Amino acid sequence: MARPAQPFAGWDRQVFRWLSARGALVLLAVVALSGCGARGFSIDDAVPDRSIVTGSIFRDSAAPASDAAATSDEMTIRNAVSSALVEELSAEGIGWANAETGSRGAISAITESRDSGYLCRAFTASRESFDGVRLYRGETCLGSAKLWVMKSFVPVD
Repeated sequence: MARPAQPFAGWDRQVFRWLSARGALVLLAVVALSGCGARGFSIDDAVPDRSIVTGSIFRDSAAPASDAAATSDEMTIRNAVSSALVEELSAEGIGWANAETGSRGAISAITESRDSGYLCRAFTASRESFDGVRLYRGETCLGSAKLWVMKSFVPVD
């Protein structure tokens, strides 16, 4: 067979030395870097260190977080209850919707009473929002300044 047709024809000792040098460098890098991982890897190493906290503010865990959407819906429900004509309500109740949050629902079982001389209305309301549907019981009263104030508004479990 002719010399140019043989495999690796034209390769000489310089190419062999070049490849040997590259292989030696790669082997040296692998050996050197293997020392970095000799200690092993633990899942505890991947967890952030929570012992150092900067710029933190103490938050009372008993106090519920303020939710602007829920507060806005609560005010919308209060306004619907305060403007409802209790004598003319049907069994289905009245609907409400908050364009600001996209929430909606129905208010039913509105009953009027007098609490310490103030007119109060107890009710049951549903709230359908992006995070689900929930049923609430609440009470709103007409205060001394002739403004309706939400006295209670709690989710029914």
